[in-house]
Parts: sequence; C-alpha cells; structure tokens
Amino acid sequence: MPTAASCIARTACLLLGGLVAGAMPLYAAPPTAPAAGAAASDLDPQALAALDRMGAALRALKQFTLTSEGSTELVLDNDQKIELDGLVTYKVQAPDKLFLELNSDRQLRQLIYDGNALTVYSPRLKYYAQVDGVGATLGELVDRASTRYGIELPLADMFLWGTDKAPKSNIRNALHIGGGTIDGEAVEQYAFKQDAVDWQVWISKETSLPKKLVINALDDPTQPQYRARLHWDTRTPVPASAFQFTPPADAARIKLVPVAVAASDAGQEN
Repeated sequence: MPTAASCIARTACLLLGGLVAGAMPLYAAPPTAPAAGAAASDLDPQALAALDRMGAALRALKQFTLTSEGSTELVLDNDQKIELDGLVTYKVQAPDKLFLELNSDRQLRQLIYDGNALTVYSPRLKYYAQVDGVGATLGELVDRASTRYGIELPLADMFLWGTDKAPKSNIRNALHIGGGTIDGEAVEQYAFKQDAVDWQVWISKETSLPKKLVINALDDPTQPQYRARLHWDTRTPVPASAFQFTPPADAARIKLVPVAVAASDAGQEN
C-alpha cells in the first residue's frame, strides 16, 4: 500500500501526502481465461461478467461527480492499527479533465487537471505545485502521476477497469456473494483474490457502477484494510470552471520534483 514514504522530495511530500493516503490500487480487470495458478472452478463466471459490465459502465461515462466516504487503516511500527476517515470528491469530464479533493480532519488536498497542466494545491497550507505539458488522458494520468511524481490517486482503478492497461491475469479467485441494498439501491456483492490483495465490490444492479469497496492488503502481515462507499452523480453537468486553477494571492508555489530527479539528487548528496 502506498505511504508518504513514496514522496521522495520533502516539499512534494508535504503537499501531496494526502493524495497518497488511502490509495490502494488493484489494477485488475476481468480475465478472459483462468489466471496462472488458478483453477477454472475458482473463477465464478457471474463475478467475472459483473466486472465486465462494471468496466463498460465506467468507460461509458462522459462526465460525473463522485463522492466517496473512505476509511483507511494506518499501521504503526508496533503493528497497532489506526483508522483514518476521509471524504474524496471527484469531478470528471472524459477524456482528460479532472478535479479531485481529499478532505479529512487532518488535511485538505486538491488535484486539478485541465488536459495539459497538473496542479496540486493545499488550501490550508497555502502551497501549490504545477507542471505543464502533461497531455494525458485520465487513464494515462493515473500512470504518469504515479511513476513520475509519486502521486497515487485514491480510487484510481475506476480509470483503468475495462481497459487494456489493467492486467487480466491477476485474479486468482472470484465469487458471487449475493444481493443486497445500499442507499436504497439494489446491488450484488462480489469477492476477489489476487496475489497482493483480496477485495470486495458491491455493484449497482441498475447502473453497473460500484457502490462500495473493501480492500485488504495481503503483502503486509498486519493486512491493513481500505473501505469506501461511493455516491455517483452522472446527470448534473460538471462546469468547465471545476478544472481551472487560479492561485490565491497568498499562496506560494513550490516545485513538483519528478521522482527520478529527486532520487538522483538524494544519491548525489550521499
């Protein structure tokens, strides 16, 4: 699970730490054939078909607002678990515009992408960082933000499900658990297991969009968990102003240092 340690540059870590917390990517798309080491009987066709439908529904969205009430377990050095709550808000216009806000009692962070410039802003600390010429679709932005700048977007998988950027051989076990109701909406619950995580998703029977996620990290013996309830608005238009950033007069600009450059500078100092 990504932690603040993945932010190598100190100033970037200060600004971007809130965008790293709570991001536990799956990068799993429904496989077309049983994953290596997985028996066909371990892969429920209903569960895999549900992921197909969910991926198609996510890719079909032209614009949306998503609010996610999330809870992340932070594991201390003594293996004690601390639960941190936060509210994640996305405003999106496909294929290349995004506003993201992560809000909790401890921090407030915003990320704005207008199709060219990527801006990260801390309204409480009055710092912002901006880089031009990103030129990426939202799926590409997820990858470039992570690999270039060490930024892990919460719920980033929703930009990858149903695309060829999500490996199709990760799922080792897939189960259809059964039906239920979330926020008055009929859902079906599914459970999946991969090498590093096991996870559950509750999918709307009406829209095929995910309504709830539970993810357990298996590569940590303490198995920290991430939970989120998702509230979608796909009908209200998202204004173009949501993707425009004008720095306040009292905000200070800092440099967003690429991970590779920061690592090289750190090596030279040693």
